[in-house]
Amino acid sequence: MRQWAADASAATPGELLNVLTQVMPRLGERHFEQSLLDSLYPLLPAASCSVYRTGPLCPPVIYMSASHGVPDTTRDCWRAYLSGPYVGDSTLYRPVPALAPGHRVSHITAQEVPPEHRAKVYEAHGVAERVSVVEPQADGALFAINFYRHQHQRPFSDAQIGDFTQLAPALLALAHKHLRLRRPQPAAEQRPGAAARHAGFAAQVQQVQRLHPGLTLRECEVCAGILQGLTLDGIACQLGLGLPTVKTYRQRAFSRLGIHFRNELFARVLAAQGG
Repeated sequence: MRQWAADASAATPGELLNVLTQVMPRLGERHFEQSLLDSLYPLLPAASCSVYRTGPLCPPVIYMSASHGVPDTTRDCWRAYLSGPYVGDSTLYRPVPALAPGHRVSHITAQEVPPEHRAKVYEAHGVAERVSVVEPQADGALFAINFYRHQHQRPFSDAQIGDFTQLAPALLALAHKHLRLRRPQPAAEQRPGAAARHAGFAAQVQQVQRLHPGLTLRECEVCAGILQGLTLDGIACQLGLGLPTVKTYRQRAFSRLGIHFRNELFARVLAAQGG
């Protein structure tokens, strides 16, 4: 497994900029992740990609996935990952002091992945290699943008991973911006199960309201989003609010509840339920 600073790029600044200009018009639109994968392919020929959040103290959530030239099995990989490997997964956690604060680039091959993780996720779905840009978050979770080489492809070269490293900060910014721009679908366009998800969210809002009578509706909604495993960006998208506003509501709610971390919120709700 390798992690390093940006020092081996084969692409010109113009080629790197071209990737970004192809993707930026798709921000906030459906299939943004497909455009991202396709635009990056000349520099980093990955067959699939995913954007997810994971960590030992938060419910894992996948935001986006896409494939290029192969059937899209990323959601199957995610379900396999959640079946056990994610609990002890440390493949994204190794720090790299040389990298810019706030993010790091990580690279790993299937042979370096722990046996259960390798068998259930990599070998079962033809995945051979992963390169990621990883952003640690305040609650100990990790936000990761991942690109995967499959077994029919040649290994990523150092130059290709160097190009990816050069783009990593911009890719993080684009992913966060896209998640902020997305809005809940109108009722007529919601997929099956949307009503059940809405009912579940409403029930969580009520659970939070019962914790403290002084909480406002917005503060309860933000806490309910946290209980659903959403990032603050995801909550902003779901509620149609700006990220700074969501942070303010979270701070106020946590202050009223006398807590500091999201795992404490989970504990308070479970205690209120008698669990």
